[in-house]
Amino acid sequence: MSTDPKGLIRDAKSDLRNFQNSLEDLVTRLEGDGKSPGYTVGILKTLRAWLRYNDVVLTRPIKVANRNATPTIENEQVPTQGELSRILRTSSPRVRVTEALMAFADLRPESIGNHDGTDGLMLKDLPELKIQNGKVIFEKTPTIVTVRATLSKTRCKYFTFLGEEGCTYLREYLEERIRNGESLAPETPLIGYERAKRSGNEFLSTRKITHYIRNDMRAAGVHKRPYVLRAYAETQLIIAESKGKISHPYIQFIAGHKGDIEARYSTNKGKLPPNMIEDMRTQYKACEPFLSTASRLEQSAVVKEAQIEALKSIAKNLLGIDLLDVKVAKEKELEKELSPPEELELYESEIKKLRIDPQKIREDKSRYKNKLVREKELERYLNSGWEMVQTINSRVLVRKRV
Repeated sequence: MSTDPKGLIRDAKSDLRNFQNSLEDLVTRLEGDGKSPGYTVGILKTLRAWLRYNDVVLTRPIKVANRNATPTIENEQVPTQGELSRILRTSSPRVRVTEALMAFADLRPESIGNHDGTDGLMLKDLPELKIQNGKVIFEKTPTIVTVRATLSKTRCKYFTFLGEEGCTYLREYLEERIRNGESLAPETPLIGYERAKRSGNEFLSTRKITHYIRNDMRAAGVHKRPYVLRAYAETQLIIAESKGKISHPYIQFIAGHKGDIEARYSTNKGKLPPNMIEDMRTQYKACEPFLSTASRLEQSAVVKEAQIEALKSIAKNLLGIDLLDVKVAKEKELEKELSPPEELELYESEIKKLRIDPQKIREDKSRYKNKLVREKELERYLNSGWEMVQTINSRVLVRKRV
């Protein structure tokens, strides 16, 4: 508008009607330049706040077309676990930790380091992290990450959790800093500068954090905003909620939103009961397979599914039982989807309920050998006398009479 903050106040006080006309002209010009509605709304929000602070109130609503539209991100997709794994592998240890805090602990970048680098997460904000003889130890995992009120968007203190994979990245990063001669104290920034001696603020600013994450995402071939990592965390937690792994109020609390838990949090003088904290930890741990990119978790899930499919096949062919019907009935009773361990436990208990000689079941089971193979290996196994049972993810369960 070719003016300065004082000039805005002077123009608005001298002729408010003409000033409001100029704001409408500004909106028209920004829309003509192809600026997003959110960009224009942000400018108007700032102007209104500055004018109101100086006792000037606009009397006319300034309209922005499609003000809730987000054209720059409307086609943006949340990263898959494979994409996140590639991002983490490409990133440096320092940036990898910030990515893990966003993707696993659902933290905002502003909570890791604020806008001007004067505050951010410190080692003391992880109360279960201990340093002994140059080694980083987590007393419990998933470990608690406390977000102080000064770092919280809602200005309410809360905490979230960092799982096993995130703790591994953080441990490696901190131990590397120790080996480089850095002395870590409770007030030490969790994410520091690479240069040990630096003038100015100790914490990385929000802008620098997102800049480093964006560079490493581009290096991994992922052209998305850094903030999409937080969207990944919330999306995966919602999927886990649909599977009955975590309650919705817990998700709201972990994300730092004001919700059902927030009232209990404030009335309890800023501290949740220990049994509730442990219940949240347990439920978050159940969500780790949805959040984590660690291959061992994926392998464990494949093995568990293989055990389930083998048991279903044995029950169907040897005992004449359709265990899938048993599972559906149990899920209707519990009003939630069973996890693979719960499903396996249910199947085993149902077979035990049958009045069949256990020795006979063992003999029937011993008649077949089961194995998980890749699709490209299937033809070779079939030619060798193996029988296809079922496809599990990208693998095939085959069996062979012993």
